[in-house]
Amino acid sequence: MDSFLFTAAAFVVALGVLITVHEFGHFWVARRLGVKVLRFSVGFGRPLWRRRGVRDGTEYVLAAIPLGGYVKMLDEREGDVPEAEVHRAFNRQSLPVRSAIVAAGPAFNFAFAILAYWLVFVIGDVGTRPLVGQVNDGSPAAAAGFQPGDLVRRVNGEETPTWELVVYELLSAGVAQVPADVEVVGDGGYVERRQLPPDVLHRLAEERDALGVLGIKPDRPTLPAVIGEVVAGESAERAGLRVGDRLLAVDGQPIRDWREWVEYVQARPGERLRVDVDRGGERLGLSIVPAAVERAGSVTGRIGAGVAIGDDAFERYRAEVRYGPVKALGAAVHKTWDLSALTLKVVWKMLVGEASVNNLSGPITIAQTAGKSASVGFVHFLKFLALVSVSLAVLNLLPIPVLDGGHLAYFAIEAIKGGPLSESAQLVGQRIGLAILFGLMALALYLDLARLLA
Repeated sequence: MDSFLFTAAAFVVALGVLITVHEFGHFWVARRLGVKVLRFSVGFGRPLWRRRGVRDGTEYVLAAIPLGGYVKMLDEREGDVPEAEVHRAFNRQSLPVRSAIVAAGPAFNFAFAILAYWLVFVIGDVGTRPLVGQVNDGSPAAAAGFQPGDLVRRVNGEETPTWELVVYELLSAGVAQVPADVEVVGDGGYVERRQLPPDVLHRLAEERDALGVLGIKPDRPTLPAVIGEVVAGESAERAGLRVGDRLLAVDGQPIRDWREWVEYVQARPGERLRVDVDRGGERLGLSIVPAAVERAGSVTGRIGAGVAIGDDAFERYRAEVRYGPVKALGAAVHKTWDLSALTLKVVWKMLVGEASVNNLSGPITIAQTAGKSASVGFVHFLKFLALVSVSLAVLNLLPIPVLDGGHLAYFAIEAIKGGPLSESAQLVGQRIGLAILFGLMALALYLDLARLLA
């Protein structure tokens, strides 16, 4: 229950921030260009809170359904407008003014993404160094010549100090249908190049484990099987395990490291295990029964014990991306631009059938990702907000009626023909746009449920 509430709270906070940023863009530019704003609402449905501005008369609303928002402006098409305020009506504004107000929402989302990435780069983004641990026989990585111990330094000329950046660059190459030129530093310290073909990279966007598709397992630290924590009331404590115990064998099989021990326990829920431990130089035999715990749709074993981690255990695998304020701004702009281009390419490829619709994410997946990123830390949550903000901006600029891009398309037609489209034509467009949006939402929700039940 606590996990669900945390995920729900992170989802609401993320939506609230991004919707407020988007609608504030419309609101701020409209006010600066002389258009009267009647209502600024974050959310739809029944108002939970409202306040009317003393000087401007704008009604500020926080509504019950946090899945969107809107800015209602004075407009003769939506009701009578006093003669004295006609000049402040949206429909009376010039084409450039109306276009600026409509484009401001996505523009503010792009600006927010730049600000978020700037903060990430100034604070410092900690990740895992891209060290290759294992290469599967017969895999694309093996065919390209990857070896255990390779450190991936660049992909297509872009520096990749973390696995996250490696995967991002490989995905970008796959979407662009170009090969990935990977520069690595081998075990001997020599710089070498590996090349991955576009037909392999094209599959990465459709799989959750992109490195697994290539046949690569990242190198991970080998932790000794030493107990560092015992949870009160669980199997480990009842069996007599103590902090500092070194696990030697289980059911007569030697235990080489902590990962091997965890895998053995998880595979045997409810079974009695005979464990040999070293406690202060004395060998002891203990009996322990892992509790059966349901996780991700399957039952796994758990004893309620944690590993002892030395201060330098992860130092070799840790990488930090941090810049000064000026360089961070350039990096943030570059990151936002690249991510926007990648999002647009993926959307286009889905439309023409060259990419799977499985790339779509609905509210359930977004909520789960919000919860996971928030639980890891502030920087990860900022990166999530930046990613969704870019996606929101790009999708809103698509020329679909009812979206900002649809209104801008109407304005472009108006500029070409010298007058606005007829109200009947615009109404037909609105209906088509709503049908497209509802169809996409239904598909995204279906894919979310399919992932959840898989």
